[in-house]
Amino acid sequence: MKVPADVRSAAEAQLAGLSPHRRDTFGLRLERWWEDLRVALAELYDDPDAVARRLVAVAAAGYAARTDDLHRLDERRLLEPDWLQQPRMFGYACYTERFGGDLTGLRDRLDHLEDLGVTYLHLMPLLQPREGDNDGGYAVADYRTVRPDLGTTEDLAELAAVLRGRGISLVIDLVLNHVAREHEWARRARAGEQAYVDYFHVHPDRAVPDAYEATLPEVFPDFAPGNFTWDEELRAWVWTTFNEWQWDLNWANPAVLVEFADIVVTLANLGVEVLRLDAIAFVWKRLGTTCQNQPEVHAVTQALRAVARLAAPALAFKAEAIVGPRDLVQYLGLGAHAGRVSDLAYHNSLMVQVWSMLATRSTALTRHALAALPAAPPTSTWITYARCHDDIGWAIDDGDAAAVGLDGGLHRRFLADWYAGEFPGSWADGLVFQHNPETGDKRISGTAASLVGLPEDTDGGLARMFLAHAIVAGWGGIPVVWSGDELGQPNDPQWATEPGHEDDNRWAHRPRLDPARAVQRHDLRTVPGRVFSGLAHLARVRAGLPQLHAAAPSEVLGDTDDGVLACVRRHPSGPMVTLYNVTPTPRPFPMHRLGECGLGSPYDALGGHPVTCGEDGQVWLPPYAAWWVVDGAGPRSH
Repeated sequence: MKVPADVRSAAEAQLAGLSPHRRDTFGLRLERWWEDLRVALAELYDDPDAVARRLVAVAAAGYAARTDDLHRLDERRLLEPDWLQQPRMFGYACYTERFGGDLTGLRDRLDHLEDLGVTYLHLMPLLQPREGDNDGGYAVADYRTVRPDLGTTEDLAELAAVLRGRGISLVIDLVLNHVAREHEWARRARAGEQAYVDYFHVHPDRAVPDAYEATLPEVFPDFAPGNFTWDEELRAWVWTTFNEWQWDLNWANPAVLVEFADIVVTLANLGVEVLRLDAIAFVWKRLGTTCQNQPEVHAVTQALRAVARLAAPALAFKAEAIVGPRDLVQYLGLGAHAGRVSDLAYHNSLMVQVWSMLATRSTALTRHALAALPAAPPTSTWITYARCHDDIGWAIDDGDAAAVGLDGGLHRRFLADWYAGEFPGSWADGLVFQHNPETGDKRISGTAASLVGLPEDTDGGLARMFLAHAIVAGWGGIPVVWSGDELGQPNDPQWATEPGHEDDNRWAHRPRLDPARAVQRHDLRTVPGRVFSGLAHLARVRAGLPQLHAAAPSEVLGDTDDGVLACVRRHPSGPMVTLYNVTPTPRPFPMHRLGECGLGSPYDALGGHPVTCGEDGQVWLPPYAAWWVVDGAGPRSH
């Protein structure tokens, strides 16, 4: 598809003053990515050419403003397009203020991250939110300003440069679905500027909202029921999926896309390497649906991704789509959007299945559910995790449950009761979040330590903690550890004492990093030392195993003992079989199956020992064992 002359002119106007080489580089990128941009816009808008001219001008201006070191980063990433898929990638997520106080203080704690093996750092929302309750920072009032208590945009750029020097990529959030009521766009809408009223979904009466509500779920039924809010200043109903002070944006208006394209380029030019596209599943509205996972969502992402590739190809996108298993892989790009949308997506299903296996001591549901998922596109990969900053919603597919003889609804309620510590025999100490009596939906908050029962059962809790993180680290993709979990921190008993937190128990699993525990991280006589060393060991071993390159998918092996999850990864360097015993008793795995997978001299890279069997031909996995089995004659890490 040829780039129109007027589009080239729009770009050239922004590139004046650059060297011929720089101008030529942008021109080559425009030729390469023009079709991706134009096709996506045609799916969204009536006049895609006009929108394309504006977006190319935005990209060219951002490219022209990019610093030499970031241009060099672009070249490095283009030479290693699979950088996010490399086994060396190991992630960490935290709130800046709860980990290091502010952006400057965080720099003083980078040794902590390097000791753990971190190469990917996700700092939770740090752009200027509304004052007061702000949904943990996800009610953004200004996308171009850092929270004053954390620092400045200059501090953020300096931190990004320091992280790059240490081999750590900076990740921050970009909230796409909504802005704070206090955002300039919303203020100008309330002031009567029609151009900004059109940035939102605004209705003079309840007719249209009620039509939508017939099929819309409630995200926060406890404290934010319904999806529309009457605004007295605007004298209209405004779409507010999450909270009354978070106004949903109208992405059917191309001006919204242009605004966000400029924000994307601005953040990339501060040195941000990954943008987490928050609430991406909600951005497109369609009457008669849940207004989630609409096909236009992927066209929006493709358009933004094309702009980023023009201006800052080192920037990657991560889709925050906590959706059902069948919808999940769409966010990595299938069909016409393959290779054109997000580079990363959260593997929510794997997280849920890890907790399901630990509670049930059975892998039957997990084997069926994970085997049924489509493979990730070869150019993209998963973010895997035992937990995150959010609550755990029990995304168990009813069809998957029925296939193994379970009732989906009953199983979801069992998991909620188990992790709330309300089921007989449970070792967990989670908190119920957003119980909806009408639907029976009951989600759970809790740190990993509290969910695995570490405070009350040290040995069992440590074993379950390591096993959970080994499963997510051995699946492929980028495993991410949530702040505090690497030290075995339990739920924060004072979570409700901070203003604005008292109605949201998710703050129980967002504790401030405990400095006393952090000091103990290398002391194996302590629980923090044992947890930290275990997770750091996972990162070190991962980095030395080419089989954990994310392009080699994990294939679930069927017909195993009910307590064993076994997967094979096939890579040109050789195969790898991951074996996990999710029970507190020894479980068998047939030795011949390792041979059938191509392992002539099986060796557990995690444990550092050969894998042998007894006269019965069975390999016996110890309680809660996690083995990454490779060929003993091949590469391995100790």
